[in-house]
Formats: sequence, structure tokens, C-alpha cells
Amino acid sequence: LALSAGALCCAAWSARRRALRIAWHVPAAGTVVLAAVIGSGAGAAACAGVVLYSLAAARARRRSVGLAGLGLATAAVAALGVALAKNALPSVLATPLEDRLSPHRVLLWRDALRLAESEPALGVGPGRFADFSPAPAQSPLPDGKPHAAVLQVGAEQGVVGVVLLAAAFCWLLYALWRSARPTQVVLAAGAALTAVAAMASVGNALSFTTVTAGVGLLAGIATAEPLADGPPHDVAAPADVRDGQR
Repeated sequence: LALSAGALCCAAWSARRRALRIAWHVPAAGTVVLAAVIGSGAGAAACAGVVLYSLAAARARRRSVGLAGLGLATAAVAALGVALAKNALPSVLATPLEDRLSPHRVLLWRDALRLAESEPALGVGPGRFADFSPAPAQSPLPDGKPHAAVLQVGAEQGVVGVVLLAAAFCWLLYALWRSARPTQVVLAAGAALTAVAAMASVGNALSFTTVTAGVGLLAGIATAEPLADGPPHDVAAPADVRDGQR
């Protein structure tokens, strides 16, 4: 739903007419209602955040500030999850978070952190979290995952995996920053991708092929070069054609 909201907002800011931009934002806002109807509070919050961030980007001129804020937000959510797993948060904050996330999920996180600390360099091996942690077997529907991307990568692939994961996200933000697409398109896509990254930091979102494929598609939409009306490097062509702005 968050990716759908982001794609609709990108379509809105790609439209040339104001009426079309409003028309595309309407179904984007509808994803918030849909998430609420199906009972997904996190989905409703994520979709609302994407739509509001897209609307706030209307007057944005410096995408670097917006992308930096999205990066810091993702890092903060990931750090909060690690702190909760490490039992480093004050009880006034840790208790409501554990109640919201469920004690079993926090137990999975703590097992993942324990494994990451026992094998800090390379981890216990990809896909082997369930072999070393008894917590997944205690779930009614065990899937062998700790439901936190950073902690799972840290447990299974160590510091090397965490660094590569962080580098991939930073490279995505860099690609958005250098994109030739309008700033509003870039920020709308960045908001949706950040929402997915935040949910992956406290859940199992990236384990679904449709989600990872959607992430790649939306990132491609936001970073693809626009088609020019003529050869952009043909010095014999008029200036407006060379710039692809006929």
C-alpha cells in the first residue's frame, strides 16, 4: 500500500496539468482509507506519511534536505529497534513498544542480537537464524526470521552484511539525489521507499517478492532518465531539442 501511494504520487507530480495532479493524489489518499478498512494501522500511517510528504514537497526546491531527513528517519527507526532488543530504552518507552510489537517479536530481536554479538564478523550464515534460535519455534506460524531486517542481516551475515545493507540504502538515496526527474517525484518516491525501509526495520516486509519487486520498480521510476524528443547530444539540433524540452 505504501508503494502504491508513492507510485500514485509520482504519477501526480509527473502530470503537467494541475487538475491531473489533484486527480492522481485522490487515489493516493484512498490507500490510507483502504489500509484502515483492512485493519492495518501501520499501513494507514505509512500511506498517510507518504501522501503528506508528497504534498509538502510541492514547494520543495532542495531535494538534498528532504532526502537527508528520510535517511535520518530510517536510521532512527533501525536504531530504536536495536536499542529495544538490547534493553537499552527506559521502561516508560520500552513497555508500550513491546506491547505494540508483541513480546514474542522482541524475543526474536534479542536472539538475533545475541547471535550478531557472538559472530560479529560474518554472522551464523544466511538463512540459519532458526537453526541457532529457539524463539521462532515458539510462534504459532514460525517462519524462521527475526522480523527485523537490520537484526536479521547482523545475525546471519555479521557486520559485513549490515554495512552492505546500509550502503545499498545510501546508494538509493544518492541515486534519487542525482535523478533527472522533478524534485517532487523524487521526494514522493523517497517517502514511499523510506516507509518500506522503516517497516522492514520492525517487520518482515522484505521477505515478500512483491514488495522487493515494487521497491525496485518505484526506484526505477524515480531515477529513470526522461525520454527526449530528439537526440540530446546532437549539436546540429536546436537547443530546445538538444535539451529534450521541445
